[in-house]
Amino acid sequence: MIHKSIVLAIGCLFTLAASMHASENDYLLMPLIFEHQQAPLTQCCASNENNTLSLDANDQWLQDAMARSNRQNDARYRAMIENPQLVAYNVNSLPEPPKEYVLTSDPSQGMLTIAAPQVVAPVDTIIDEAPVPLHNWLHTFNGSVHFTQAYISNNWYQGGENNLNVLADLKWECNLNQAVHPNWLFNNMMQYKLGITTASGDSLRKYRINEDNFLFTSQLGYKAVKHWYYSAMLQFKTQFFNNYKPNSETMTASFLSPGELNLGLGMTYDYKNADQTKTLTVAIAPLSYNLKICRDIDNLDPVNFGIDPGHHTKSTFGSNIEAKWNWKITPSITWSSRFYVFTNYKYVQGDWENTFDFSITRYLNTKIFTHLRFDKSRPRDIDWKYWQFKEILSFGIVYRFATSE
Repeated sequence: MIHKSIVLAIGCLFTLAASMHASENDYLLMPLIFEHQQAPLTQCCASNENNTLSLDANDQWLQDAMARSNRQNDARYRAMIENPQLVAYNVNSLPEPPKEYVLTSDPSQGMLTIAAPQVVAPVDTIIDEAPVPLHNWLHTFNGSVHFTQAYISNNWYQGGENNLNVLADLKWECNLNQAVHPNWLFNNMMQYKLGITTASGDSLRKYRINEDNFLFTSQLGYKAVKHWYYSAMLQFKTQFFNNYKPNSETMTASFLSPGELNLGLGMTYDYKNADQTKTLTVAIAPLSYNLKICRDIDNLDPVNFGIDPGHHTKSTFGSNIEAKWNWKITPSITWSSRFYVFTNYKYVQGDWENTFDFSITRYLNTKIFTHLRFDKSRPRDIDWKYWQFKEILSFGIVYRFATSE
């Protein structure tokens, strides 16, 4: 005998299925599967027609869909409550779905074969790409023009003078690519700075040169161990234009007056961190040759450049050390530093240069440059003694170019 509750549940399902869409009937005639516990229902096949969800537009389609879903859920859950023995599966312990098979025929053999379909793995397409050539030399170029300007009317209550300052800075680096030549170190750098300022207080000339410095350095090394290289170093510096004291024809400097050449043999330590935001190069030369030059001894006193009176050059042997540090603190702030010292064991000569570069945009930046110098080969100054100092704050246009590996 069929239990009365089973008859009621089956009757409820068929009654509801008869009044619904074909797709809804298919859903209700599927096996009962327990998913989660719900609150008890008050009547068979109840549907929740009351809801608070509404749209500004016509949402009848949404109301119909929600009512149909509620009817399906209520009918199935009522059947499970009244007849738990009809619930054959739990959603957490469903059996594996039946496997799919493919029927194939072989007319020549008069046979039918049933087998699982073969899954063909995708074949990776191998694309023949031409190797990317690596550059033997890596080039880096930085060029900038910075300026300051001030205009002051003749009746300005505090007085003052009009002035215009322009500072051009060109720097080119050409280094051997260590990705191609890991055992060699060959770095070359050439830099030229030229600063011009108006000279309103100078009755003899309209412009003055406040910065004129050409510098060329080169390092050649062969790897000894890890970051250390046996190396030879060269440094040459001079200026190009004549310079004078204000309101005077007394010359203070000219081309190759002064000029300086330094050659050294020793060891170089070269380090770069993983992301190349920090680089450090330290060159130590226990054997070093230094040549001081004063080409124009008729207009300049060579003693001011550490050269004996009446002589154009002075050669000395000693030792030197040069350290270069570059740190990209943030994507827009970079600190570059150079420290150089030479001694012939009678006098000491050294330079410490620092440049802070603040990038505003790709083509605009601000720079702070400081240069501290110590030279005991020159006459002693009353105030600064053997020390010299220069500081420049500038704003302007910059252009950068670099060759990738």
